[in-house]
Parts: sequence; C-alpha cells; structure tokens
Amino acid sequence: MALKFLGIWPNTPDDGSPTIWLEETTGDLIIQSWKADEATVREAQEVGSVPGHSTDIPQHETVIRLPANMLQFIPRPEDVETAVGEASNEDDGSKDDDCGNSGT
Repeated sequence: MALKFLGIWPNTPDDGSPTIWLEETTGDLIIQSWKADEATVREAQEVGSVPGHSTDIPQHETVIRLPANMLQFIPRPEDVETAVGEASNEDDGSKDDDCGNSGT
C-alpha cells in the first residue's frame, strides 16, 4: 500500500481532524472523519441507495460525515488515473480483493 496525503481540515488543531489520503495503487480514498450520529445514519438508511440493496451497515463498515470544505481534497478522475498509473509502474505484485483488502 502506498498512501499519498491529500489534505486535512483547514486550521486544524493538533488532533482529531478530518484527513484524506489516496491509496496510489488502487485509487481508493482513505478518509478519517467524524462518525455520523445516529440521526444521520437513520436518515441515510431511510433514503437508501439502489433498489433492493440492504440499508444495514455491515460490521466492517461505518458511516462518516465529511465536512464540505474537505471536498477540495478529493481528486478528480483524471488525477486518480494518473496517480494509479504511476503507482502501477512500481507494482510489487500484491493483489487486492474487491474491497481493497490486500491479499498478501
């Protein structure tokens, strides 16, 4: 795994601040942020996503609240393609499953 720091909550205190990294091999975003409160989780479950998909939150997942001013750090598709392309040139041969979990 090769993480690249993308950004942190502006004017952050010393700890506990939303942060975003790019996993350069897969293009996945790694996000540290505030846990969504129960009311937000319930609202997300009520709204749902695609028809027929469970709104339960699996044990290995969580819902986070990402502040709007953190969107500036989320790369555009062309930025991710470039980063992933550069990282694949340095591929170490490890393989990830569909969830981004390393198989090695």
